[in-house]
Order: sequence, then structure tokens, then C-alpha cells
Amino acid sequence: MRLEAKLALFNALSKLLLVVLGALVIPPIVGRVATAHTDHHLHQKKEEMLALIRRDGLVAFVREKQSEAYADYNILKQEYISITPEPGAKAVPRERIFDELRQVEQEIEDFRILSYTFRGPDQRPYRLEIGSSLATVELLTATLRRMALWVLVVGALLTVGTDAVFAHYLLRPLRDLITRKLRGVRHPSAFTYEPVDTTTNDFRRLDDSLTDMMRALESAFAKEREFMSNVSHELLTPVSVLQSRFENMLQDATLPEPHSLKIVESQKTLYRLRNTVKTLLLIANIENARYLRDEAVPLASVLAEVAEELEDRLQQRDITLTVDLQPEYVVPRANRTLLFTLLLNLLSNAVKYNRQGGRILVQGRPAADGGYEVRVQDTGPGIAPENLPHLFDRFRRFAGGTGAPEGYGLGLPIARTIATFHEATLTAESVVGEGSTFMLRFGAEE
Repeated sequence: MRLEAKLALFNALSKLLLVVLGALVIPPIVGRVATAHTDHHLHQKKEEMLALIRRDGLVAFVREKQSEAYADYNILKQEYISITPEPGAKAVPRERIFDELRQVEQEIEDFRILSYTFRGPDQRPYRLEIGSSLATVELLTATLRRMALWVLVVGALLTVGTDAVFAHYLLRPLRDLITRKLRGVRHPSAFTYEPVDTTTNDFRRLDDSLTDMMRALESAFAKEREFMSNVSHELLTPVSVLQSRFENMLQDATLPEPHSLKIVESQKTLYRLRNTVKTLLLIANIENARYLRDEAVPLASVLAEVAEELEDRLQQRDITLTVDLQPEYVVPRANRTLLFTLLLNLLSNAVKYNRQGGRILVQGRPAADGGYEVRVQDTGPGIAPENLPHLFDRFRRFAGGTGAPEGYGLGLPIARTIATFHEATLTAESVVGEGSTFMLRFGAEE
């Protein structure tokens, strides 16, 4: 999962957790707020009633010989006010707030009641009760709860959106590093050294470190290619001189036969050495871009030339070669000679490491991304799984599927070098006892 997606997921989950916690915490808090608001309202009503009593006295509220001096309910019975004479001459001012059921016109309502005991202007004790229906409190609580939850949800969604936008903006330099500078880089020379536009110090240091590393790698590769090229050139000259001397010695009629046989063996060794040097020189020249890719080369015609080249070896081992390209593919920018060498090495290996009377299938099909894949499949002993990662290393020897030592030499390394030169990939898979398959995948045409 991408870093940006992980950050967005974390932000979304954290906001969801916040909403869940809010849904658990907000109701009791809102209930307390609504109760406090109701109590404050009751206190205000009490102060208003006491002010009226101080101004007008109790004449308007108290009637003699009535236990309940005064009571008033609003039309919806949501609030009431009552003033009742309090028995006992020693009553002192006292206030309390409580919830209680009260009967109002043959209906029982649950009220939040403020009860206050005081002495009137006539010095007699009275009890003032101001009640507010708890249905009103619950309605206020529900309204505040819904409002708080909606604010929380909308705020969470807005912050998730803003966090995603900010993370997208903040990680843009990292995306540039991955997509513009690192993706598709198979060689340091393909790396873009232009610095990434960013104000984040961490990304700047990462970009500088990658640039320094790529410069060091490019310098090391250049020195390696230069060394290989120079050594190959220098080795070819003495090898050619030795070959000429051996040929001149073989022309001597007085040379004893045992000496002649030794010279012939030495010539074979020189021939193998010369081929190795030429292969190394070819790899160095390819890596130094000394070949052109200026042809549109049909794979079918190159495979036909390779099959003709290997015809004698195929007949000797009774191996059947089948070429199936559907449709035929033309490499748009290629070097025909190098493509021939690449396919010749792959098919030569398929012949060399195949069983007597075996089969070789060369199959080409379009890839899903618009490219083209050529598969070279044989029926040989296969390659051990632990050897597959090192199959294209130079000068590596492995034990094949049969347990016998097999030298892959420089054929496969040069094949991969040519594939890379053509912006293609060369990979291998194998099952011991069933055979091996080499996949040559060309990229999508531009």
C-alpha cells in the first residue's frame, strides 16, 4: 500500500474513532448541559418572582383560608409556578432542586422543580415552587445531542478531506522521486539528476543521497566498462600472435607428432580464450552504447536465421523446434546483429541443455500492457531453484537438474545485456526434471 494511502487510512480511522468516542461521551455531557441550562432558567424565574413579591407584595398571590395560595400553569403544562404558605413560624430561607412527578389537571407530568422557602413581607413563611417539564429538558437534550453529533461528523469528514489533500501535497516530492527519477531506471545513466522541487528537508536529503549514490554507481560502472574494454583489446593481440606462431609451428614437417598434438590442444585453448575475450569486448561495447538501434527488425525473420544456423545441431539431437508468433512482432528500434546474437544464445542453450529427442517451443504473444513477450521453452533437466537468481551472472557454474556440473559461461549474461540494450527484460523460470523457460519481454511501443 502506498504511503499516501496509509496516511489517509490512518486519518480516516482516527476520525472514525473520534466520532465513536464522541457518540459515547457527548450524550451524558449534553444531558448535564441541558440540566444546567434548565436549572439556570429556574433560578431566573425565581429571582423574577421574588422581585414581583418585593414590589407588589403577596396580595396578588395569596388568598386567605387556602392551602395553595397561588398556582399558575402555562397552556401546554410545560412550566408552573406556585406559592404555598409554609407551616411553622421558624422556617428559614432554603433552596433545593429535584425531579418529581406532579399531577396537573388529572395528568401526571415529570417536572424539574426548584423549591425555595422564604419569609414574605408579613414575616410568614412561604414555599415558592417553579417547575419545568422534563419533556422540555429531554427535547432540549435531544436537540443539542443531534447538533453536537452532526458538527462532529461534518468536522471529521472535512478534516479527513483536508488531511488527504495536505498529505497529497506534502508527499508530492516523494512521488516525483519514485515515479520520475527511480521508476524504470535499470542503469545509473538513465537516472535524472535534476533536483526535486521541495521545501521538506527530509526529502531534499533523500534526493541528494540518491543523486550522490547514482553518480558513484555511474562512475564505478564506467570504470568497469573501460577496464573490460581495455583488457579485452589488449588480450586479443597476444592471443592472435600466439595463434599465428602455433600455425607456423604446425607447418614444420620435422615437428614430432606428440608435439603437434600438444600444439593443437593449445590452439583449442587459445580459441576458447579468444571467444571469451571477444564476448567480454562485445558486452563492453554494448554497455558503452557503441551500437546503434536504428532498424525496425521483425522477430520472425531473425528467428528463421537462428533456426537455419542451428539446423545441424537440432538434427544431431533429434530436437523439434516450433516457432509460434501470434501476431508477428517488429521491434521498432533495434540492432539486427545483436538481436540475432541474443536469440542464438537462448536457442543454443535450449539445444545444449535439452534431452535427446526433446522439444523447443518459441512462443510470442502480446502482453497486457501493450508490449510483447517471447518465451523460449525447452524439455531439458531444468535448473535448481537456488541457482535461478544467479543464472545471468558472469563466470558462474552450477549443478543442473541432473546433478551434473553445467557451465553457463557468458552466453546468458550477454543475452541479458543485449535485452537491456533494447529496453527489454530477460528472466527465467524452471522446474527440475521438466525443463526451463526464458521470457524476453519487450516494452510497449511509444
